[in-house]
Amino acid sequence: MTEFEGTMRPLTAGDLSQVIDIDENNTGRSRKGFFEKRVAAALKEPKRYVFIAYENNGAVQGYLLARLQKGEFGGENTVAVVDDIGVSSAAQGKGIGRHLMAELKSIVQKKDIHEIRSQADWNDQNILHFFAASGFELAPRYIYERDAAYMDREVIEEDEEPFEVDFSDPSGDDSMALSRDKVPCRSLKEDDLAALIKIDGKIMGYDRTSYYERKMKEIMQESGIRVSLVAELDDHVVGFVMARVDFGEFGQTEPSAIIDTLGVDPAYAHKHVGSALLSQLMANLTVLRTDRVRTEVGAKQLALQGFLQNNGFGTAQSLSLTMAI
Repeated sequence: MTEFEGTMRPLTAGDLSQVIDIDENNTGRSRKGFFEKRVAAALKEPKRYVFIAYENNGAVQGYLLARLQKGEFGGENTVAVVDDIGVSSAAQGKGIGRHLMAELKSIVQKKDIHEIRSQADWNDQNILHFFAASGFELAPRYIYERDAAYMDREVIEEDEEPFEVDFSDPSGDDSMALSRDKVPCRSLKEDDLAALIKIDGKIMGYDRTSYYERKMKEIMQESGIRVSLVAELDDHVVGFVMARVDFGEFGQTEPSAIIDTLGVDPAYAHKHVGSALLSQLMANLTVLRTDRVRTEVGAKQLALQGFLQNNGFGTAQSLSLTMAI
Protein backbone atom coordinates (compact mmCIF):
# COMPACT_ATOMS: atom_id res chain seq x y z
CA MET A 1 0.00 0.00 0.00
CA THR A 2 1.28 3.47 -0.85
CA GLU A 3 0.64 6.42 1.43
CA PHE A 4 -2.00 7.97 -0.87
CA GLU A 5 -3.83 4.78 -1.74
CA GLY A 6 -6.73 5.47 0.60
CA THR A 7 -9.19 8.33 0.91
CA MET A 8 -9.31 11.39 3.15
CA ARG A 9 -12.86 12.25 4.22
CA PRO A 10 -14.75 13.82 7.12
CA LEU A 11 -14.87 11.56 10.17
CA THR A 12 -18.43 10.66 11.19
CA ALA A 13 -20.12 9.34 14.31
CA GLY A 14 -20.23 5.93 12.64
CA ASP A 15 -16.42 5.82 12.68
CA LEU A 16 -16.20 6.25 16.45
CA SER A 17 -15.69 2.61 17.40
CA GLN A 18 -12.83 2.25 14.90
CA VAL A 19 -11.16 5.42 16.21
CA ILE A 20 -11.44 4.17 19.80
CA ASP A 21 -9.91 0.82 18.80
CA ILE A 22 -6.99 2.49 16.98
CA ASP A 23 -6.23 4.67 19.99
CA GLU A 24 -6.52 1.84 22.50
CA ASN A 25 -4.27 -0.44 20.43
CA ASN A 26 -1.65 2.31 20.16
CA THR A 27 -1.72 3.50 23.77
CA GLY A 28 -2.80 0.45 25.75
CA ARG A 29 -5.65 2.32 27.44
CA SER A 30 -9.19 3.30 26.57
CA ARG A 31 -10.19 6.95 26.10
CA LYS A 32 -13.72 6.11 25.01
CA GLY A 33 -15.25 8.92 27.09
CA PHE A 34 -13.00 11.55 25.50
CA PHE A 35 -13.88 10.53 21.94
CA GLU A 36 -17.58 10.25 22.71
CA LYS A 37 -17.65 13.77 24.17
CA ARG A 38 -15.74 15.22 21.24
CA VAL A 39 -18.09 13.66 18.69
CA ALA A 40 -21.16 14.77 20.66
CA ALA A 41 -19.83 18.34 20.78
CA ALA A 42 -19.11 18.29 17.04
CA LEU A 43 -22.64 17.13 16.30
CA LYS A 44 -23.99 20.12 18.24
CA GLU A 45 -21.67 22.69 16.66
CA PRO A 46 -20.06 21.21 13.52
CA LYS A 47 -18.59 24.54 12.42
CA ARG A 48 -16.27 24.54 15.45
CA TYR A 49 -14.63 21.19 14.70
CA VAL A 50 -12.59 19.56 11.93
CA PHE A 51 -12.57 15.76 12.15
CA ILE A 52 -10.72 13.86 9.41
CA ALA A 53 -10.64 10.13 8.68
CA TYR A 54 -8.20 8.20 6.48
CA GLU A 55 -10.02 5.22 5.00
CA ASN A 56 -8.51 2.33 3.04
CA ASN A 57 -10.07 -0.97 2.01
CA GLY A 58 -13.31 0.01 3.75
CA ALA A 59 -11.69 0.62 7.15
CA VAL A 60 -10.60 3.72 9.03
CA GLN A 61 -6.81 3.51 9.40
CA GLY A 62 -6.11 7.03 10.65
CA TYR A 63 -7.86 10.04 12.13
CA LEU A 64 -7.29 13.63 13.24
CA LEU A 65 -9.44 15.64 15.66
CA ALA A 66 -9.16 19.44 15.72
CA ARG A 67 -11.31 22.25 17.11
CA LEU A 68 -11.50 25.87 16.09
CA GLN A 69 -10.76 28.21 18.97
CA LYS A 70 -11.11 31.98 19.30
CA GLY A 71 -10.83 33.94 22.51
CA GLU A 72 -9.58 31.22 24.85
CA PHE A 73 -6.39 32.10 26.74
CA GLY A 74 -6.80 35.70 25.56
CA GLY A 75 -6.35 34.91 21.88
CA GLU A 76 -7.73 37.38 19.35
CA ASN A 77 -7.63 35.26 16.18
CA THR A 78 -9.25 31.95 15.33
CA VAL A 79 -6.79 29.04 15.48
CA ALA A 80 -7.14 25.31 14.82
CA VAL A 81 -6.10 23.16 17.78
CA VAL A 82 -5.14 19.53 17.14
CA ASP A 83 -6.49 17.52 20.08
CA ASP A 84 -5.58 14.08 18.83
CA ILE A 85 -4.14 12.23 15.84
CA GLY A 86 -3.73 8.50 15.38
CA VAL A 87 -2.83 5.87 12.78
CA SER A 88 -3.50 2.15 13.10
CA SER A 89 -0.44 0.07 13.92
CA ALA A 90 -0.72 -1.82 10.62
CA ALA A 91 -0.63 1.41 8.60
CA GLN A 92 2.12 3.26 10.45
CA GLY A 93 5.32 4.33 8.70
CA LYS A 94 3.56 5.17 5.44
CA GLY A 95 3.18 8.94 5.83
CA ILE A 96 -0.51 8.83 6.75
CA GLY A 97 -0.07 11.13 9.76
CA ARG A 98 1.63 13.80 7.64
CA HIS A 99 -1.09 13.43 5.02
CA LEU A 100 -3.77 13.94 7.72
CA MET A 101 -2.00 17.09 8.88
CA ALA A 102 -1.72 18.35 5.30
CA GLU A 103 -5.46 17.78 4.86
CA LEU A 104 -6.17 19.80 8.01
CA LYS A 105 -3.93 22.58 6.74
CA SER A 106 -5.83 22.69 3.45
CA ILE A 107 -9.21 22.80 5.20
CA VAL A 108 -8.35 25.60 7.63
CA GLN A 109 -6.70 27.66 4.91
CA LYS A 110 -10.04 27.68 3.11
CA LYS A 111 -11.60 28.94 6.35
CA ASP A 112 -9.10 31.85 6.40
CA ILE A 113 -7.38 30.47 9.53
CA HIS A 114 -3.64 31.07 9.68
CA GLU A 115 -2.39 29.06 12.67
CA ILE A 116 -2.56 25.47 13.91
CA ARG A 117 -1.66 24.69 17.52
CA SER A 118 -1.15 21.62 19.67
CA GLN A 119 0.64 20.39 22.78
CA ALA A 120 2.95 17.47 23.53
CA ASP A 121 4.87 16.10 26.49
CA TRP A 122 8.52 17.09 26.22
CA ASN A 123 9.71 13.49 26.61
CA ASP A 124 7.43 12.02 23.94
CA GLN A 125 10.07 11.99 21.24
CA ASN A 126 7.92 10.25 18.63
CA ILE A 127 5.13 12.83 18.63
CA LEU A 128 7.59 15.73 18.87
CA HIS A 129 9.47 14.39 15.85
CA PHE A 130 6.19 14.06 13.98
CA PHE A 131 5.13 17.63 14.77
CA ALA A 132 8.55 18.98 13.79
CA ALA A 133 8.46 17.09 10.48
CA SER A 134 4.97 18.50 9.87
CA GLY A 135 6.21 22.09 10.21
CA PHE A 136 5.42 22.90 13.86
CA GLU A 137 7.66 25.06 16.04
CA LEU A 138 7.75 25.91 19.73
CA ALA A 139 5.10 28.52 20.51
CA PRO A 140 5.87 31.61 22.62
CA ARG A 141 3.53 30.25 25.28
CA TYR A 142 3.95 28.28 28.50
CA ILE A 143 1.69 25.61 29.94
CA TYR A 144 1.17 26.03 33.67
CA GLU A 145 -0.35 23.43 35.97
CA ARG A 146 -0.85 22.53 39.61
CA ASP A 147 -2.43 19.80 41.72
CA ALA A 148 -6.08 20.26 42.47
CA ALA A 149 -5.13 19.90 46.12
CA TYR A 150 -7.69 18.15 48.31
CA MET A 151 -9.20 20.36 51.01
CA ASP A 152 -10.63 18.28 53.86
CA ARG A 153 -14.33 18.40 54.61
CA GLU A 154 -15.88 15.82 56.91
CA VAL A 155 -19.53 16.19 55.91
CA ILE A 156 -21.27 17.56 52.81
CA GLU A 157 -24.96 18.08 53.46
CA GLU A 158 -27.18 16.20 51.02
CA ASP A 159 -29.14 19.31 50.06
CA GLU A 160 -26.03 21.28 49.15
CA GLU A 161 -25.12 21.85 45.50
CA PRO A 162 -21.65 20.34 44.86
CA PHE A 163 -20.45 23.45 43.03
CA GLU A 164 -21.66 25.77 45.80
CA VAL A 165 -20.14 23.95 48.77
CA ASP A 166 -18.26 26.30 51.12
CA PHE A 167 -14.91 24.73 51.94
CA SER A 168 -13.53 27.87 53.60
CA ASP A 169 -12.05 27.64 57.06
CA PRO A 170 -11.57 30.97 58.90
CA SER A 171 -9.07 29.32 61.24
CA GLY A 172 -6.86 28.07 58.42
CA ASP A 173 -3.59 29.70 57.40
CA ASP A 174 -3.77 28.86 53.69
CA SER A 175 -3.60 32.13 51.71
CA MET A 176 -6.01 30.91 49.06
CA ALA A 177 -8.55 29.79 51.67
CA LEU A 178 -8.26 33.14 53.43
CA SER A 179 -8.84 34.93 50.14
CA ARG A 180 -11.98 32.90 49.58
CA ASP A 181 -13.25 33.79 53.05
CA LYS A 182 -12.94 37.50 52.23
CA VAL A 183 -14.29 37.31 48.66
CA PRO A 184 -17.51 35.29 48.20
CA CYS A 185 -17.53 33.08 45.09
CA ARG A 186 -20.42 31.24 43.48
CA SER A 187 -21.25 29.33 40.31
CA LEU A 188 -21.66 31.37 37.15
CA LYS A 189 -25.27 32.05 36.12
CA GLU A 190 -26.72 33.03 32.77
CA ASP A 191 -27.63 36.53 33.93
CA ASP A 192 -23.97 37.21 34.81
CA LEU A 193 -23.16 37.56 31.11
CA ALA A 194 -23.36 41.36 30.97
CA ALA A 195 -21.03 41.69 33.98
CA LEU A 196 -18.44 39.39 32.40
CA ILE A 197 -18.48 41.31 29.14
CA LYS A 198 -18.08 44.61 30.99
CA ILE A 199 -15.10 43.38 33.04
CA ASP A 200 -13.44 41.82 30.01
CA GLY A 201 -13.88 45.06 28.05
CA LYS A 202 -12.03 46.97 30.77
CA ILE A 203 -9.16 44.47 30.63
CA MET A 204 -8.88 43.90 26.88
CA GLY A 205 -9.86 47.34 25.66
CA TYR A 206 -12.33 46.03 23.09
CA ASP A 207 -15.64 44.18 22.97
CA ARG A 208 -15.74 40.35 22.98
CA THR A 209 -19.48 39.87 23.38
CA SER A 210 -19.68 37.04 20.82
CA TYR A 211 -16.96 35.08 22.64
CA TYR A 212 -18.76 35.30 25.98
CA GLU A 213 -22.13 34.51 24.45
CA ARG A 214 -20.62 31.31 23.05
CA LYS A 215 -18.98 30.46 26.36
CA MET A 216 -22.22 31.03 28.26
CA LYS A 217 -24.03 28.71 25.86
CA GLU A 218 -21.43 26.00 26.50
CA ILE A 219 -21.76 26.40 30.26
CA MET A 220 -25.54 26.25 30.28
CA GLN A 221 -25.71 23.27 27.90
CA GLU A 222 -22.76 21.25 29.24
CA SER A 223 -23.17 21.50 33.02
CA GLY A 224 -20.76 19.17 34.78
CA ILE A 225 -18.16 19.55 32.00
CA ARG A 226 -17.45 23.24 32.50
CA VAL A 227 -16.78 24.56 36.01
CA SER A 228 -17.10 28.34 36.05
CA LEU A 229 -17.34 30.81 38.92
CA VAL A 230 -17.81 34.49 39.69
CA ALA A 231 -16.62 36.54 42.67
CA GLU A 232 -18.76 39.24 44.25
CA LEU A 233 -17.92 42.31 46.32
CA ASP A 234 -20.04 45.37 47.05
CA ASP A 235 -23.11 43.52 45.72
CA HIS A 236 -21.82 43.01 42.19
CA VAL A 237 -19.59 40.69 40.14
CA VAL A 238 -15.93 41.72 40.30
CA GLY A 239 -14.20 38.69 38.79
CA PHE A 240 -14.71 35.35 37.08
CA VAL A 241 -12.97 32.16 36.05
CA MET A 242 -14.07 29.80 33.27
CA ALA A 243 -12.82 26.22 33.31
CA ARG A 244 -13.78 22.84 31.92
CA VAL A 245 -13.03 19.31 33.01
CA ASP A 246 -11.67 17.15 30.21
CA PHE A 247 -10.16 13.72 29.75
CA GLY A 248 -7.89 12.74 26.91
CA GLU A 249 -6.99 15.83 24.92
CA PHE A 250 -3.31 16.05 23.89
CA GLY A 251 -2.96 12.43 24.99
CA GLN A 252 -3.53 13.12 28.69
CA THR A 253 -4.36 9.97 30.65
CA GLU A 254 -6.06 11.51 33.71
CA PRO A 255 -8.99 13.94 33.97
CA SER A 256 -7.81 17.52 34.25
CA ALA A 257 -9.38 20.95 34.44
CA ILE A 258 -8.42 23.55 31.87
CA ILE A 259 -8.73 27.23 32.76
CA ASP A 260 -9.20 29.20 29.56
CA THR A 261 -10.57 32.53 30.81
CA LEU A 262 -9.87 34.51 33.99
CA GLY A 263 -10.74 38.14 34.64
CA VAL A 264 -10.78 40.59 37.55
CA ASP A 265 -12.27 44.07 37.43
CA PRO A 266 -9.26 46.44 37.45
CA ALA A 267 -11.02 48.52 40.12
CA TYR A 268 -10.68 45.52 42.46
CA ALA A 269 -7.07 44.65 41.72
CA HIS A 270 -4.95 43.62 44.74
CA LYS A 271 -8.05 42.59 46.72
CA HIS A 272 -7.30 38.85 46.30
CA VAL A 273 -10.23 38.31 43.93
CA GLY A 274 -8.24 36.09 41.55
CA SER A 275 -6.86 33.97 44.40
CA ALA A 276 -10.34 33.55 45.86
CA LEU A 277 -11.66 32.31 42.52
CA LEU A 278 -8.83 29.80 42.14
CA SER A 279 -9.29 28.63 45.72
CA GLN A 280 -12.99 27.95 45.24
CA LEU A 281 -12.27 26.28 41.90
CA MET A 282 -9.79 23.89 43.55
CA ALA A 283 -12.33 23.09 46.26
CA ASN A 284 -15.01 22.32 43.68
CA LEU A 285 -12.67 20.15 41.62
CA THR A 286 -12.03 17.87 44.60
CA VAL A 287 -15.72 16.92 44.41
CA LEU A 288 -15.14 15.85 40.80
CA ARG A 289 -11.97 13.95 41.78
CA THR A 290 -9.93 15.97 39.28
CA ASP A 291 -6.19 15.68 39.82
CA ARG A 292 -4.66 18.52 37.79
CA VAL A 293 -5.48 22.05 36.66
CA ARG A 294 -3.83 23.48 33.53
CA THR A 295 -3.76 26.72 31.57
CA GLU A 296 -1.72 28.48 28.88
CA VAL A 297 0.11 31.79 29.27
CA GLY A 298 1.89 33.95 26.74
CA ALA A 299 5.65 34.33 27.20
CA LYS A 300 5.26 38.10 27.66
CA GLN A 301 2.41 37.87 30.19
CA LEU A 302 4.77 38.23 33.13
CA ALA A 303 2.16 39.54 35.58
CA LEU A 304 -0.13 36.59 34.89
CA GLN A 305 2.78 34.16 35.23
CA GLY A 306 3.63 35.69 38.61
CA PHE A 307 0.00 35.44 39.74
CA LEU A 308 -0.17 31.76 38.81
CA GLN A 309 3.13 30.99 40.52
CA ASN A 310 1.94 32.72 43.68
CA ASN A 311 -1.11 30.47 43.61
CA GLY A 312 0.72 27.17 43.37
CA PHE A 313 1.14 26.77 39.61
CA GLY A 314 4.37 25.79 37.91
CA THR A 315 5.44 25.13 34.34
CA ALA A 316 4.20 21.76 33.09
CA GLN A 317 6.34 19.11 31.42
CA SER A 318 4.54 19.90 28.17
CA LEU A 319 5.35 22.06 25.18
CA SER A 320 3.06 24.43 23.31
CA LEU A 321 3.46 24.04 19.55
CA THR A 322 2.40 26.21 16.62
CA MET A 323 2.45 26.18 12.84
CA ALA A 324 1.80 29.31 10.77
CA ILE A 325 -0.06 28.73 7.52
